[in-house]
Amino acid sequence: MRRREFISLLGGAVAVLPLTSHAQQIRIPRIGILLFTGPEHMGPFAQALRDLGYVEGKTIQIETRSAEGNADRLPGLAAELIASKVDIIVASLTPAVVAAKNATREIPIVMAPAGDPVGLGLVASLARPGGNITGISAAGAELAAKSLELIPEIVPGARRAGILANSHDPFTKSFLEGLQKAGPAVPLELQTIMIHGSDELDGAYAAMVREHADAVVVQPSLQMNLAIDLAVKYRLPSLSILKSDAQAGCLASYSGSDAELGLQIASYVDKILKGAKPADLPVQQPTRFEITINLKTAKALGLTISPALLARADDVIE
Repeated sequence: MRRREFISLLGGAVAVLPLTSHAQQIRIPRIGILLFTGPEHMGPFAQALRDLGYVEGKTIQIETRSAEGNADRLPGLAAELIASKVDIIVASLTPAVVAAKNATREIPIVMAPAGDPVGLGLVASLARPGGNITGISAAGAELAAKSLELIPEIVPGARRAGILANSHDPFTKSFLEGLQKAGPAVPLELQTIMIHGSDELDGAYAAMVREHADAVVVQPSLQMNLAIDLAVKYRLPSLSILKSDAQAGCLASYSGSDAELGLQIASYVDKILKGAKPADLPVQQPTRFEITINLKTAKALGLTISPALLARADDVIE
């Protein structure tokens, strides 16, 4: 689903609700969506809700707030959702989940997804999360390591990979640890650059080119549209751990299944609305994985993707 269509579905609360004969407002469940960047990282969640029979304005109301990549905005946006009396908060990407957790211990929170939820103390364990949080563990560190393995196939003879990491993302430590473990096995020399603000991205790409990086792995909580544009400007193949980023213009991604992710998130919302408690719903991890190759980006970079890699790809964007 396109970003505009998703935002239209998740637009905001319905202004006028049906009234009973006694002029009492009929309350329908309210779902709060807290986005660190955009809704594309949640897979086809909106369609999955519809497939379960939910109709916005009739059986559910949806309130959406996006920090647009600015972590400092998340606490205030979480507070807005709580003030609007939402029944569930669906939080996309780790910074949003952390902000939601810090804002409430009562309202159920669905991670959609979050990286390393046990290590970050978001849940007690995957099997028994406890508290008011459950949802999807992104397995991001493992996916990042797999992304590194694609680089020698994309750029034969590659020796060096740049890593763009987000200093504001609590998941960054685990993300980098996964990459460092995988680097020697590929083998690639890794050049990690910590990004504190979007204004540093252009300089980061220039530095990677000076150091002769052959490709770059971009942490998805960064300002991805800008990162993609700069990758093309500096003619540097870019990889991500989310399929939506390859669809947006990254050269390639190794990710969990987008379709599976959307279905899982919607399933948690459905179960909680029907009375299940987050503490009793085990955290799920991806079970299906996919490689996505963007041939439009390959053409812009002057790269030819090998037939062997194209044959392995689950989705090829032409």
